[in-house]
Amino acid sequence: MRQIVLDTETTGIDPREGHRLIEIGAVELVNRRLTGNNYHQYINPEREIEAEAVEIHGITNERVADEPRFAEIAHDFWNFIRGAELVIHNAAFDVGFIDHEFQRLADHGEPRLGPVAEHCRILDTLKLARDRHPGQRNNLDALCKRYDIDNGHRVLHGALLDAEILADVYLAMTGGQTALTLDADEARSNDDAVAGGLAIRRLSLEAGSLRVFAPDESEMEAHRAKLERIRQSAGHCLWDNHAVLSAGHSENE
Repeated sequence: MRQIVLDTETTGIDPREGHRLIEIGAVELVNRRLTGNNYHQYINPEREIEAEAVEIHGITNERVADEPRFAEIAHDFWNFIRGAELVIHNAAFDVGFIDHEFQRLADHGEPRLGPVAEHCRILDTLKLARDRHPGQRNNLDALCKRYDIDNGHRVLHGALLDAEILADVYLAMTGGQTALTLDADEARSNDDAVAGGLAIRRLSLEAGSLRVFAPDESEMEAHRAKLERIRQSAGHCLWDNHAVLSAGHSENE
C-alpha cells in the first residue's frame, strides 16, 4: 500500500481570497515503511505573502521570488501523489489549496489535473485523532507530546518537516499491535498483505539452540513505556492479556 504523508504552506488561509501555495512537502510510505522517496518544493505564489502567515512558517516573499510557479511543477507533483492514499492533518485545508491550484491551470487552458479526491484516497489524521482522543487538543504538537515523538527541532512550520513529523505521529497513532513483520521482503510481496506488514517466517531450530537473555532495568522501563503508549492510543494492550494468562498459568503449576 502506497501512502503519501503531505503538508503545505500558503500565503494565507483561504484560496477563495486568492491565496496560493508556497511550499509542498511529502514523504512516501509503502506498507507503512518510510522509503526515503520524498517530494519537496518551494513555489513562487505570484502574489504577496501575508505577514501573519510569515510569522507561522517564516517563508518570506524574497525566499520564494526565484522559485518556480505552480504551473511549472504541477505535473511532477501530480505524478508523485496520483493513486496514493494521502495522509494529511486537517486535510480539507491542504486539499482545498491543491485543488484550487489545479483549477487555476485548467481555467488557463492547461490539461485538467484533479480534483485530488477523484484520484487519491484521503486520510485526515485530525479527524482520526479527534475520534481517538475526543475533547483533547489534537494539533501536531499535542500529538507529538501524547505519542512521545521528538519535535524539538520544530520552531516554525515547514511543509517537509511537518510531513516527516506527521508520518511518525500517524504510524504511532495507528500502530497498535496488528502483526509481527519478521520478513520485510515476504510481507511486501504478499498480495493479500495490508498496511502493517503481515508475514511471519517460522524458523526450524533444535531445542536448546536459542540463548535467552534477560532484559536489564532500562530495557524493562522502555518496555513499560511502550505498553503505556499502546494503551493510550489503542485503548487496550494485548500484552496485558498475555500477562494475566501467564500469571494464572504460574499459579496453577
